[in-house]
Amino acid sequence: MQVKSTAFQEGAMIPRPYTCDDKDISPSLSWSGGPAETKSIALIMDDPDAPVGTWVHWVLFNIPPDTTSLAENIPRTGSLPNGSKHGSNSWSNLGYGGPCPPGGTHRYYFKVYALDCILTLNTGINKAQLLKAMEGHILGEGQLMGRYARK
Repeated sequence: MQVKSTAFQEGAMIPRPYTCDDKDISPSLSWSGGPAETKSIALIMDDPDAPVGTWVHWVLFNIPPDTTSLAENIPRTGSLPNGSKHGSNSWSNLGYGGPCPPGGTHRYYFKVYALDCILTLNTGINKAQLLKAMEGHILGEGQLMGRYARK
């Protein structure tokens, strides 16, 4: 699957509005190439460069299979009008939490997964719980990586 954003290109710097140094809103994302058998989409955004280990910035699952994009500034509510559910990030909050590295330039991976099922998970689950539930159900995946350094 191919994942893109109108906010930044693969490997480029993530603009300030999408970080803790500004509005801290989620960037727009789009994806293509998902298998026809897809029943739901899941999204994980994380930072493997965090000093305490991988820091999770966003967990979203049960995105309808006909969805191929997310608009900028997705609400941080438990459930979205389309049935998608937010999990918890490493701050223990629902929804998106933007890049906020304590130092240096960090990489941020937006990973999209096409699944062969709708997950029976509750709002607020964490990345590990989502990954476990997705085992054996991933039909396709793709990612977009952006970078950010605080000034």
